[in-house]
Amino acid sequence: MAVTLTWVADGAPRMEVAHVQHHGAHITAVGTQLGSAYELRYRLEPRVLSLEVVGLRSLEVELGDADFFDLGFSPLFNSLPVIRDALLSVDTARRYVMRWVDVPSLVVTPSEQRYEPLGNDVIRFRAADFTADIRFDEDGFVVDYPGARETRVDPAAHTAYLLHARVADGGLLLGAGTCFVANWVASR
Repeated sequence: MAVTLTWVADGAPRMEVAHVQHHGAHITAVGTQLGSAYELRYRLEPRVLSLEVVGLRSLEVELGDADFFDLGFSPLFNSLPVIRDALLSVDTARRYVMRWVDVPSLVVTPSEQRYEPLGNDVIRFRAADFTADIRFDEDGFVVDYPGARETRVDPAAHTAYLLHARVADGGLLLGAGTCFVANWVASR
């Protein structure tokens, strides 16, 4: 299954678009995260996460002995254990060790995290002193995360509106425009 997901931060100048391939219990993705002072591009493969903060730094991270990758400010990465371990259909909390990547510094550290199913597609997420109740869709993707809202986009409609917006605005909608147009399409 292929899907394009976008998240827009509430109260912060940040957004993300991810083009996701869902292969059974595994996810691959190519995405862009935009903050007020950075543009991060990433490629998620089963055992490698490639990252580039445009104009500053690139990094390739191997999963090693961690359970999953976790990328700062990215709701997509909270979906990885939920999908692989079918956490929406179990009652038992699970603990994971993640290969955490801070954004935009790209500093990599281990992170112990706990995912506790609460029912009704909600998982209580804990990492250090942070706790959040995250809502997921039926496929296991984040739809409600404190500080961000998600939009799922029909790729055919997304492309048509993006091309129209490029023509109408003289080709200025690249990168951030993809996220803006994706959210605009889904809200209509």
